[in-house]
Amino acid sequence: MLRSNRFYVQRCVPNREGLPLPFEPALLASAARMAERSQHGVSEGQDVRSERPARRQGQPRWIALLAVLLAATASAHAHDTWLQASPRLVRPDDVVHVGLFLGNHGNEHRDFKIAGKLGSLEGVKVGVISPDGRTTDLVPEMVDLGYAPKEGFWTARFVPATAGLHCVTHYREGVRHGAMGFKGGKAYFLASESLDRPATPETTILQPLGHPLELVLESHPVLACGPGKPIKVQLLLKGKPLADHVVSFIPRGATLAEGFDAEHERKTDADGRCSYTPKEGNLVLVVTHHVDPEQKGEGYEKANYAATLVLDVPQRCPCCEE
Repeated sequence: MLRSNRFYVQRCVPNREGLPLPFEPALLASAARMAERSQHGVSEGQDVRSERPARRQGQPRWIALLAVLLAATASAHAHDTWLQASPRLVRPDDVVHVGLFLGNHGNEHRDFKIAGKLGSLEGVKVGVISPDGRTTDLVPEMVDLGYAPKEGFWTARFVPATAGLHCVTHYREGVRHGAMGFKGGKAYFLASESLDRPATPETTILQPLGHPLELVLESHPVLACGPGKPIKVQLLLKGKPLADHVVSFIPRGATLAEGFDAEHERKTDADGRCSYTPKEGNLVLVVTHHVDPEQKGEGYEKANYAATLVLDVPQRCPCCEE
């Protein structure tokens, strides 16, 4: 326990299992000093004891200290962004809704739940790659569907002009909490003149997009897709296969087991490939992460990579008899 005047702060916070995670004594001491200065309006470099102004009304000192500790705890957790495109199968000149979501992942990415949203789209790229390779920027069209700053998600509408497979993609990078983050994601939809018997399009849309960490889909995201049909991906790090790396396949509503979940997680082979076979129709978030502690630069001491892919798996395959 750290004693500060007559207030006490426990030197731990609960982790996802309810067990305490220790704080470093230096962090607590620093937090206490920051809270003391905040309470008394003293700038950095001043002596609180000798230059303390008259006491003013404001938040109790323990609230300021708690806020500092919570901020330090939050910095240890990452967040994922992913895209969803709905519906997965449309006719040309019909509307598709694209959503950009933020997931919490203080629980180390074990679920497919929304937690807050990006505060702004500054530095964020969101676009639709058409079958002819042209990219439409969606950022100017995106609107915030939340009333509060951390509620809702960002969305835009898109009307495909031609038939074929479309890739919705997003990318962002930047320094946060002393780490450089590289985040990329994809989703797909198919525009077809026939919704009952969509034709298999000839396309190169499933080629890598060049994200630093990327999940490249090797099975069709709409056709030949359904329960019992494997989702095949290849994982690339800076354009090269990343072997022996965990990829999670998280159906919406599921929470993965602690450690390695053999039902919903796979390790990539020597060529960076792995596959997962869904048992039912559902949205499936495919996600993976990589940390490089040796990558350092101005303002950061490591690099965090994340790649996401969302597939809307139908209960009935759109191109099969069954």
